[in-house]
Amino acid sequence: MAPADEARASGQPGLRERKKKQTRVALSQAAIRLCVLHGWADVTIERIAAEAGVSVRTFRNYFSGKAEAIAAGHVERMLRVADDLLARPVGEPLWDSLRHAVLSQFATSDNSAPQDQRWREGVRLMLAEPALAGQIVKANAAAQEGLAKAVAQRTGTDAEHDVYPKLVAAVVAAGSAVAVEHALRADASAPLGAILARVFEQIAAGLPVP
Repeated sequence: MAPADEARASGQPGLRERKKKQTRVALSQAAIRLCVLHGWADVTIERIAAEAGVSVRTFRNYFSGKAEAIAAGHVERMLRVADDLLARPVGEPLWDSLRHAVLSQFATSDNSAPQDQRWREGVRLMLAEPALAGQIVKANAAAQEGLAKAVAQRTGTDAEHDVYPKLVAAVVAAGSAVAVEHALRADASAPLGAILARVFEQIAAGLPVP
C-alpha cells in the first residue's frame, strides 16, 4: 500500500493535506505578526505573502483577505485544543483535560512573541479593527463547532443533538477570550498561561462567588 493510501486508511491527513495546512498556518501567523508590529493599514496581502514565503496567488487560494487570514489563526488553535483534548488520558476529569489542552496551545504564545507593552498594544489595536469583526464571529463559530465535536467524542454525547458539548465549547471559548483580554491589559502583571489556569480552575469549580 502506498504511503498516501496508508494515510487515508488510518484517517491521518496525507502529505499534500499537511503541506496545505502548514501553508495556511504560516500565512495566518505572518498576517498576525505583521499587523501587530506594523499596524493594520500598513500591511498588504503582498507583504503577508512575502513574509510567509509564498506568492500572492497562493495567499488568495487560502484567504479572501488579511482579516480572514488573521481569524483563521484562532480556528486552527482551537482545533489543536480539540486534538489535545482527545489525546488526554481517558479517565482524566473533563475540565482537567480541557485546562491542559487550552494551556498547551494558548500559553505557548508566552514564548513565541515579545510580551512587552508594544506587542500587547498592537494586539489590542488589531483585535479592535472593524474589518476584522465579521471574520472573528465566523472563526468563533467554526472553532466552537470543532471543539464541540471533540467534547462529544470524549463524553459520549452527540455534538449535533445534545446541548452539553456545545455548551462546554462555548464556555471554553468565552473563558479563553476573557483570559486573553485580561492578559492584554496595560497593567497586566501575570502571563497568559497563569491567567488561563486561574480561569479554568474557577470554571471547573462551578464559578463560586468570590
